[in-house]
Amino acid sequence: MNTTELTNWQAFKAALEQNPELTLQFQYAKGKWVDPSYHITEIKQAPIVSVDCGGKMNTWTEIIVQLWEPAVQDSERAMQVSKALSIVQLVEKSLPLNPLGTVKIEFGNSQFDTRQMYPGEFLIEGDNLIVNLVPDFTQCKAITRGGTCGTTDSGEECCAPAVKNEKPKLQMLNLAGAAQSCEPGSGCC
Repeated sequence: MNTTELTNWQAFKAALEQNPELTLQFQYAKGKWVDPSYHITEIKQAPIVSVDCGGKMNTWTEIIVQLWEPAVQDSERAMQVSKALSIVQLVEKSLPLNPLGTVKIEFGNSQFDTRQMYPGEFLIEGDNLIVNLVPDFTQCKAITRGGTCGTTDSGEECCAPAVKNEKPKLQMLNLAGAAQSCEPGSGCC
């Protein structure tokens, strides 16, 4: 499976449902694994409403699965996919999740600042279902539209590099006849 297939909740959940007997592992960086004693502490649904720099309103929903590592490892083996699915079912009894919501996995530990990442791909290795996480990124939505910034008539692109301002001109003073010392406020210093 590739990144595109796993970006929405429906595809993410279907990938879990196809592998209930496997152990669910998360890799958050190359060679870096979420500790096997992790817990799924909550699943959040966040409706996002934004206005971009071009003045266009955007809306989408994010489904955020939060992972937590306890301070003391309490398990040698990560949870089964079936256990994760039972948590999903419990959540969905109270909160119907948008099937087209963008999935993000929220995780951090003492060596890795907490952040939200995308499930980049699922890999099956032996009896493990591995979710490789990829970083989230910032983007300018207006740049793909070629729009201008809001209501300005300048035609300046929202995401174009800023024009470098000229350096301020220095004022030159003729100090030839000035006293040998500067007085505060005289402009000579």
